[in-house]
Amino acid sequence: MYPSAIDARTAHAAGVERLVESYRAVPPTASVRLYKPTSNLFRSRAKPTVRGLDTSGLRGVIAVDPEARTADVGGMCTYDDLVAATLPHGLAPLVVPQLKTITLGGAVTGLGIESTSFRNGLPHESVLEMDILTGAGEVVTASPVENEDLYRAFPNSYGTLGYAVRLRIRLEPVEPFVALRHLRFHSLTDLVAAMDRIIATVATDGVQVDYLDGVVFSADESYLCVGTQTAEPGPVSDYTGQQIYYRSIQHDDGITHDRLTIHDYLWRWDTDWFWCSEAFGAQRPWIRRLWPGRFRRSGFYSKLMRYEQRFRIGDRIERLGGRPPRERVVQDVEVPIERCAEFLDWFLATVPIEPIWLCPLRLQGDGWPLYPIRPERTYVNVGFWSTVPVGSTEGQTNRLIERKVSELRGHKSLYSDSYYSPEEFGDLYGGQTYRTVKRRYDPDSRLLDLYAKAVQRR
Repeated sequence: MYPSAIDARTAHAAGVERLVESYRAVPPTASVRLYKPTSNLFRSRAKPTVRGLDTSGLRGVIAVDPEARTADVGGMCTYDDLVAATLPHGLAPLVVPQLKTITLGGAVTGLGIESTSFRNGLPHESVLEMDILTGAGEVVTASPVENEDLYRAFPNSYGTLGYAVRLRIRLEPVEPFVALRHLRFHSLTDLVAAMDRIIATVATDGVQVDYLDGVVFSADESYLCVGTQTAEPGPVSDYTGQQIYYRSIQHDDGITHDRLTIHDYLWRWDTDWFWCSEAFGAQRPWIRRLWPGRFRRSGFYSKLMRYEQRFRIGDRIERLGGRPPRERVVQDVEVPIERCAEFLDWFLATVPIEPIWLCPLRLQGDGWPLYPIRPERTYVNVGFWSTVPVGSTEGQTNRLIERKVSELRGHKSLYSDSYYSPEEFGDLYGGQTYRTVKRRYDPDSRLLDLYAKAVQRR
């Protein structure tokens, strides 16, 4: 039972007051950070010296307006909670990042993506306005007409310009089911060409395409996953139990078909954290049968991963086996679609990681200064999340990937380890625009600088 809109707004206002009070209680010499019960960042971070800001009142849905097709939400509201509030109205966010614990504020300040991004862009492009706690300790509203410089610089700022405490976003109508077609390709060039055609027409074989992503298992085994909304009832698959979604995609040739409820489609990747649950044995049938269903979700796996990183369990196991430690390669990069096959060929020949996720996107606006990929141009997000043997220098494989992505005029997300020089970083992620907005909204540098947070805090 959701609280009334008045109760929700009152509770949110009280939560903002607690947040501001906790900010003012932080000593001027101490670093400021949020307290987050979950995190989808994979950068190594220094142990905090003070407790994070009180975000307990920012985790709910404030209101859904079915007629205006908008939602007001707290900055720490998860997409899991938001989708639960919007689907009863036949609505969903324009982009629903694929993991349940991702928050609205996190997806905007840190970027997010999903299979609607080829037609709806990135999550921040559906934001109508935001209330932001700035580094100056003030809560200001940012929109295309108010504090527009902050509104435009906020995406990809990772909390270094402030924290979103409320967001108003656009919603879109959705049908109860998604009909899926999994198209098999034996050539990456053919896959990319087919992806480009679908994006141009928003259809394939005369059928509308609402969702589009893909998976590469090897150079001669790759798939496009094409989804179409439908109201037609019928049997649906369930990948929250013993069946594994990404394995259902694979077949010998041609096209296979599947159906999911819209709810299960939006969270199809969450149960197995794409395919990363395999690292914990959760895909082995006998373990999976014993693994409680409530723990088969990305939020739990990410907690296990942080525990492993804290105690370096993987490196200890490798050492016991007489093997070198491993380098974490957990990245998402955006490559222009015309260079995508080239990047994939290079990656498969250079980096021993598979499968690889593909998700096309086209920005809907005029571009965003801290992540300056070109509007009205198709990019493909390439996601890969695993480890490789360490090289002769720190971050050797990650550095190779960074150089290749820059060579192809692409961009890399900053949620994980980065190794850029200050000059390279400035050229890629906002430079003078960032510094100008930083001085205005965080004049005393209470919040970390973006380069310090994304690169130096390892």
